[in-house]
Amino acid sequence: MMKASPDKTFIPAPPNNSCACNDCPHMKLNSLEKLYLCMEYETPEINMDEELRLAAKRPIDRMLEISKAAGL
Repeated sequence: MMKASPDKTFIPAPPNNSCACNDCPHMKLNSLEKLYLCMEYETPEINMDEELRLAAKRPIDRMLEISKAAGL
């Protein structure tokens, strides 16, 4: 990514390497095939309270606003 966008600053996540997020055993269960099948058949279906959904959407919307403002 740095080669493709040398003018951008990349911040590692997590920035202080204090956790093993890059080595998450749960994320290792995902594969491109599983992602494809999930998108193709729209399963598994996730149901949640509308209030919770809206509360969870707020920080995502905010991150998108920040990235647009920063020109990312």
